Amino acid sequence: MKANVQALTKQEQLNFLLTNRIPRRWLTLFMGWFSQIHSPLLTQLSIKIWQLFAEDLRLQDAKKQKFNSLGECFTRQLKEGLRPIDQRAEIISSPCDAIVGACGRVEGSKVFQAKGFPYDLSELIPDTRIAQQYRNGLFVTLRLKSSMYHRFHAPVDCQVKQVNYISGDTWNVNPIALKRVEKLFCLNERAVVELKLDRPQASITLVPVAAILVASMKFHFLPQVLDLRYKGANIIPCDARFQKGQEMGYFQHGSTIIVFASEHYQLCADIEEGRPIKMGQALLQGHSLEHVTSSTPDAAA
Repeated sequence: MKANVQALTKQEQLNFLLTNRIPRRWLTLFMGWFSQIHSPLLTQLSIKIWQLFAEDLRLQDAKKQKFNSLGECFTRQLKEGLRPIDQRAEIISSPCDAIVGACGRVEGSKVFQAKGFPYDLSELIPDTRIAQQYRNGLFVTLRLKSSMYHRFHAPVDCQVKQVNYISGDTWNVNPIALKRVEKLFCLNERAVVELKLDRPQASITLVPVAAILVASMKFHFLPQVLDLRYKGANIIPCDARFQKGQEMGYFQHGSTIIVFASEHYQLCADIEEGRPIKMGQALLQGHSLEHVTSSTPDAAA
C-alpha cells in the first residue's frame, strides 16, 4: 500500500513538472498551430498517440469518424440524441461533459479551487456588479478532460449581452496543479459570460477557463476566436439568445467551466466532487419559473 502511494506521488510530481514547469505559452502556441495542420495521415497518427494516454477517448460517438486535423477531432460534434437535455424549469443543466471538481457554497466572496486553496470572487470576475451577485451563492467547477466532448451549451434559456475576456497564463487545470498553484483559475486565460434570465431573482454566470496546449475558446456569437493571440477589447458586446441545451461554443482542448449561481439555487442531490457528468444532465436546482416570477413585485401587483 505504501509503495502504491509513493508511486502515485511520483507520478503526480512528474505530471506536474511535465505540464507546468515548461514554457507553457510557447508550447500552447505550438500546439495551437499543430492542431490546425490539415493532413489526414498526420492526424490519424496523432490520434493514435493521444489514445495511448487517453483510454476513454470515444470517437465512435462523433458525427464524423475521419478528421483532417487534430483540431477537428478536439472540437468534434456528437451524434444526435446522445445528450438529452433536462428540460424541467427549476433545473440548471450541465453546460458540458465534465468531471465535477470543487463545488458548494461561496463563503461570503471566498471560493475554493481545491481544499485549502481559496480565491476571492473579485480575483476571478473583475466586474464588481457581477461578482457581488454570487456572494454566499453557489459554484460548481466542471473540468473537461482532453478526451471529452469539448463543446459547451446553454444550461438554461438565456440571453448574453457581453463577454469579458481576461488574458493570462496557461497553467494545466488538472487536480494535481489545483493543489499546488494558488489562485490558478485567476491566473489563466478566461472569459466571464453572464447569462441574462427571465427570472428576476435568479442569476447564472459561466466562467470558461483556458489551459495549457490549446488555450483557445470560440463563441458562436462572436466573430473572433479568443486565444493567446487575441489583442482586442476585453469587454466584447453582443446580443445572443439561447434555449436550454443550445450550443454556445467550444474549447480547442480540455479545460474548465466554473458555473456560478445565485444563493437560492442548490446542488442536485448526486452532484459531488469527482463525479462525471454529461452535458444536459441536472446540475443545479432552484425554484420553478412560476414560483420565482410570482414572488416579484410586478406579479404581486
